[in-house]
Amino acid sequence: MKSVIHYIIILALVLGVIFLYNKQIGAIPLLLLSVYLFYFGFKIIRDIKNSN
Repeated sequence: MKSVIHYIIILALVLGVIFLYNKQIGAIPLLLLSVYLFYFGFKIIRDIKNSN
């Protein structure tokens, strides 16, 4: 279930980039995508450290 939500969020942000890129404001969803991926990676690293 979590992976489905993860894919939906990434797909929505990528579609936002495609749609807004033509309007010259594609940096906003790219920034949101980078923040989301940073949080997701940080959460995975934290879980790995806590399991050891």
